[in-house]
Amino acid sequence: MRPSPVAVLAKAPIPGYAKTRLIPAIGAHAAAVLQERLTGHAVETALAADVGPVTLWCAPDTTHGSFRALAARLPIALKQQVDGDLGARMLAALEGGGLLIGSDCPGFTSAHLREAATALDEADVVLTPAEDGGYVLIGARVPWPELFSDMIWGAPTVLAETRKRIAALNLKAVALAPLWDIDSENDLARLEREHADLALL
Repeated sequence: MRPSPVAVLAKAPIPGYAKTRLIPAIGAHAAAVLQERLTGHAVETALAADVGPVTLWCAPDTTHGSFRALAARLPIALKQQVDGDLGARMLAALEGGGLLIGSDCPGFTSAHLREAATALDEADVVLTPAEDGGYVLIGARVPWPELFSDMIWGAPTVLAETRKRIAALNLKAVALAPLWDIDSENDLARLEREHADLALL
């Protein structure tokens, strides 16, 4: 297995800024607390995988105390997410190739990341589908802009459209077992059932 840098995209745990879709259910403060827990989980999982250096790509910038505390405690780099839509930010974070994850997937384990890194030994692109029609991980040997531009992010068609673009580029892709991410009140209930250590209650 070749080394694969891991990029983790995360928003600062600022009430009203983080996990906005959950605010109607749990309030802005609780949503921010959950964001902070999930970001820590994602970073620690990436480090435990030990597949390459880990960078936390921060929005709106790297100055939030939560990001600084993680960087002081753990061997990670902090970088500010670029301006633009999610595709532009993902493309920049994948700069030299590697693996990219968000901070919304509590089921990610170090084994999942090692499996993805191993897949890149043979494939051009690796995807971990999300149950809602998107994906929770993308890995690429090099960042192909075509996979990230002019995409309707958040739509249930993201995975299918990405696969269509991979085929059009004649790239070899590997899809791993799907996982779920936290976007809705139902997902919060599932979090409490399956990952009580990250849940709010």
